[in-house]
Amino acid sequence: MNWLRRWNARSLASQFFIAGGLISIAAMFVVGLFVSHLIEETVIHNSGAATALYVDSVIAPLLPDMQTESLLDEASAQALDETLGQGALGKRLVSFKLWRSDGTILYSNEKELVGKTFAVSDKLQRAFAGSLVARYEIASDPESDRERALGKPLMEIYNPVLQPWSGQAVAVLEFYESAEGLGDSLARARLRSWGAVAALTATFFLVLSVLVFRGSRTIEAQRKDLKDRVTELSALLAENRGLQRRLQRASQRAAALNETYLRSIGADLHDGPAQHIAYASLRLDSDVLINASTQPEAREKELAWIRSSLAEAMTEIRNICRGLVLPHIEKSSITEIVTRVVEAHQHKTETPVETVIDEDGPELPPAVKICIYRFVQEALNNAYRHGGGVQQAVRAVSHKGHVRVEVSDHGDGFDPTDVRPTSLGLVGLRERVDSLGGSFDIKTGEGGTTVTMIFEPMEVGE
Repeated sequence: MNWLRRWNARSLASQFFIAGGLISIAAMFVVGLFVSHLIEETVIHNSGAATALYVDSVIAPLLPDMQTESLLDEASAQALDETLGQGALGKRLVSFKLWRSDGTILYSNEKELVGKTFAVSDKLQRAFAGSLVARYEIASDPESDRERALGKPLMEIYNPVLQPWSGQAVAVLEFYESAEGLGDSLARARLRSWGAVAALTATFFLVLSVLVFRGSRTIEAQRKDLKDRVTELSALLAENRGLQRRLQRASQRAAALNETYLRSIGADLHDGPAQHIAYASLRLDSDVLINASTQPEAREKELAWIRSSLAEAMTEIRNICRGLVLPHIEKSSITEIVTRVVEAHQHKTETPVETVIDEDGPELPPAVKICIYRFVQEALNNAYRHGGGVQQAVRAVSHKGHVRVEVSDHGDGFDPTDVRPTSLGLVGLRERVDSLGGSFDIKTGEGGTTVTMIFEPMEVGE
């Protein structure tokens, strides 16, 4: 079946050209044979009819009444000898025979055949039925030894001798004509017929080929376009599946991170404000405050401790709230957002931050603005805690919907493989960026750390 697969792999135009070419050649061969055979028969018949008419006009007056005579008399035979042996007719005719219906030769220029009886051939039967029979071939009949010895094709003609008043064939004239030039005429007729058939077949095939090739090119172009569309749709489908998996993973991780955030907040409240409040509550139950005999100085000192603990608890609660609550940034530009985060970080850590902002893009969705705020805030906190706050820098670019924010430092760097999946900082940033369709990248080493987030225009619009 390899040939079938190779055949099916060809284009429609190629298949048509091969199959149509073979069929056209076969059709041309069959039609050429039929047409050339028909032309040959027509030429031979017309040539024989012309010769028969001429011979009949010359010979018929010399024949006796064949309805009453069974053999030619000597006068008629002598007249035929003289007529057939001289003039133009004598040059053209190779032999001449006069047949009776039973196969007896009544007259022949070969005297030894006169009076002999031969089997009635099909050609002789057709002639006695009233039809003119003409053949151009090498003689093959038993009585044609002399003609056959010439070794070349001759025009063999059987012409019925008809009774004038009844139209019945009473005898048959058989004569062989040299027919010089007839072979060349037949060859030219064959060549012309084959040429005409070949030209017609080739023209027909070429016209169909042009139509099929044009159609094939159209089909191939449509097939290629369809294949490209299918490939494009498949790629989009695969991309959508990947995005769906990313979104699903991001949702799962967001839920886990949310729980981690809650535990972290609970831990901060437990380890910070709750401890101070618990300490203040214990001091309230101390003997110094309960005992009425306590000195005012001791009582005041105890109350001062309680006030200090409660003040520290309130300060830590405010710090926790400040980190949780976002300012109103929905209507703020990227410049305002980044500047606000950087100023808050510098005030809190008392470390400088180099800031470069290039903004000329359209208004961004609120979710992207919040992501930028948290990204810069968390990245600067990490740069201060883990990088020592050495040469901190923020670079933000927003151009025609393309957003790129980069936070870097020149600290000692870290090993990214050491970051735990439950880490709130970097993992939380990555999941937040991924959930919005952006890209997140970390580069770290001995020269410092650079954290980058990017949103493309299409992704920002989504």
